[in-house]
Amino acid sequence: MRLVLPSLSLAALALAGCAAQSPQDQLAPTSPTVRLCEGNNCSDLPRNVATFRGEPVNPEAERRRLALEQKAESDPRAAYDLGLRYLRGDGVERNSYQAIEWMRKAGDAGNGNAQFALGRLYLLGFEEMGPDPAEAEAWLSRAAAKGFKEAKRLLPQAQAAKQNAQARYQAIEDERKSWNTWYISGPYYMSWGSSGWYWR
Repeated sequence: MRLVLPSLSLAALALAGCAAQSPQDQLAPTSPTVRLCEGNNCSDLPRNVATFRGEPVNPEAERRRLALEQKAESDPRAAYDLGLRYLRGDGVERNSYQAIEWMRKAGDAGNGNAQFALGRLYLLGFEEMGPDPAEAEAWLSRAAAKGFKEAKRLLPQAQAAKQNAQARYQAIEDERKSWNTWYISGPYYMSWGSSGWYWR
């Protein structure tokens, strides 16, 4: 003869076990250590060990970013600055998506530096963004119309890159050599002072 017991779900069993404990017992640690794993390496560490390894949010840096973002909403020069800062990780966490968004906002509002920067970024590709010669041509054309000599020089490369993969590769290699100069030394429009952001 076989004895059949009513089946209980695991959740019901767990709830029954919790109901038998007091709230203090339920919240009390069962062990003085906790198991932490990074990749394949695991170790038991005391519960009071600090594990956060990122940079804490700096309230002053956050205040500056928000102040510049507010200016960037209405001024294309500030939008360009903010995009450049996101691109470099200068005073903000490096974020290529935000960099492109603010550069595009500045470029659409007529800022020639942003238009030229976007032309170069789209010609070369940047991080996860591959090259886009058509976008590069559009932005470089706008910058060239504002008198940017470098944009006039790069425009034929962008146009050729649209037509031919080899020309695209050569344009990227040629431009990559001069990228670091602009990336490191391109000037900002604004600086931070005791009363907030001001124009240089």
